Amino acid sequence: MHKAAARARVVVGLSGGVDSAVSAWLLKQQGFDVVGLFMKNWEDDDDDEHCTSRQDFLDAASVADRIGIEIEHVNFAAEYKDRVFAEFLREYAAGRTPNPDVLCNAEIKFKAFLDHAVRLGADRIATGHYARVRERGGRHELLKGLDATKDQSYFLHRLTQAQLGKTLFPVGELPKAEVRRIAAQIGLAVADKKDSTGICFIGERPFREFLARYLANTPGPIKDERGRTIGEHVGLSFYTLGQRKGIGIGGLKTSAAAGGEHAPWFAAQKLMASNTLVVVQGHDHPWLQSLALEAGQASWIAGVAPGAGALSAKTRYRQQDAACRLLPGSNGSFVLDFDMPQWAVTPGQSAVVYDGEVCLGGGFIAGATPHAHALPVAVGA
Repeated sequence: MHKAAARARVVVGLSGGVDSAVSAWLLKQQGFDVVGLFMKNWEDDDDDEHCTSRQDFLDAASVADRIGIEIEHVNFAAEYKDRVFAEFLREYAAGRTPNPDVLCNAEIKFKAFLDHAVRLGADRIATGHYARVRERGGRHELLKGLDATKDQSYFLHRLTQAQLGKTLFPVGELPKAEVRRIAAQIGLAVADKKDSTGICFIGERPFREFLARYLANTPGPIKDERGRTIGEHVGLSFYTLGQRKGIGIGGLKTSAAAGGEHAPWFAAQKLMASNTLVVVQGHDHPWLQSLALEAGQASWIAGVAPGAGALSAKTRYRQQDAACRLLPGSNGSFVLDFDMPQWAVTPGQSAVVYDGEVCLGGGFIAGATPHAHALPVAVGA
């Protein structure tokens, strides 16, 4: 290894999980001066029942001790509440469904954390994300992680050239099984630790119960596609498009044409002006399908919007890339026209655009064009 690289200081975000632990170990093996940093991003209602931050820090400290690196505990709770959680609540109150992981990466892990690491003398930062960075033509590209089942480029699509230029993703080249094998081989206690799921500040607690602490719940009608009132919702903020469970209207019959006597109900539209939740029956109902969407607050990794051409996109994490065409919109927005209908395209979620394995960037979904006729007036009445 080049001597300059061997002396370079890398601050690794140690979360207490196996991915960041192996990332730190790999970097040390490569000759970097490695320092671990544990980020505490949430303090409200921080208890062992729902929030695992205390145990996560103990696990991160155990990893640092085993690898032989220093670890620092940093509290970003104030920044997180101001930059991520407040926006999260604003979006839900407006009837949209935000992705806090996207906001956290853009505002905390690659801003507050990066700034703090630079103050510690870091040349680079590193995280345990499954993604890769490639330099080409003087620009940094964000690539998918090689393990397609774990790729996290979707959550990183708002990173900039400056941020990518200072970031390393050591496990991006590895399959998850290999990461766990390495962790076990070097004796890390987190080798078999379960991957974290859900939203970090909610933990394992019921989502609706948590939101109800912060958002007003104004009940209103639930209507079907013919405009008939068939139930009452507890507040539009507590539902997301495509939602099946927890709507509270199970057991109502439908016509045979809809796919059976008891086809499940899905949330299809939230009409904020009339405080109405529109539901339809059947997963493949036309009102759950969209051929086009518009997204705003575009963020392009290259610093400029990609040119026209055959691209692909994801409208939610854990879906296959869908072939599409990108068209410019107004005021920093863009339009995606899809070859095939997309299911339950949800305002507030991220539409992330790809050119093969290269993540180009994306934006927040503002709305979608239904694959079928517009909703009848009766529904919104």
